[in-house]
Amino acid sequence: MSRLAVFFAQGYEEIEALTVIDICRRGGLEADMVSVTGEREVTSSHGITVKTDKKFEEADFGEYDMLVLPGGMPGTKNLEAHEGLMAQVDEFYKNGKYIGAICAAPSIFGHRGILQGKRACSYPSFESHLEGAEVTAGPVEIAGNVITSRGMGTAIDFGLAIVSVLCGDEKAEELAKGIVYRA
Repeated sequence: MSRLAVFFAQGYEEIEALTVIDICRRGGLEADMVSVTGEREVTSSHGITVKTDKKFEEADFGEYDMLVLPGGMPGTKNLEAHEGLMAQVDEFYKNGKYIGAICAAPSIFGHRGILQGKRACSYPSFESHLEGAEVTAGPVEIAGNVITSRGMGTAIDFGLAIVSVLCGDEKAEELAKGIVYRA
């Protein structure tokens, strides 16, 4: 069974983070909520506090098949400021393991040179940060081991894309039907 980590920083976008967790767990994936704050409880950009499964320092990155960065402000900036997380993102990308980001968070990949020559999408006001990418307005872009998505309204598409790459198209289609998505 594949396993992924979704990272929570102060000011994360709750729909983007929690929808991915929900969809992935429904799809049979092990999905850990990982705090980068040093605390288990993390508060979203809209004042919703969640208790994560573990702190960054407790994560065993050898167990993960994918890292996911939700957007939100200042959540995206707080994720990008976490040096340990950025080192893991770079390592996963370099080793061909999946990395994903939604909304403002794909800007992090752009800043790190990860999107060069790849199709990518993000929240419209962050498209200029997708350095070197072929920017699209699609709900999700999968370019090799990099998955990007546009925002809160595409969170289900993003979650289903993750299930598709880690569990197969059939599982993602079955899950979409089960949640009455685009019925």
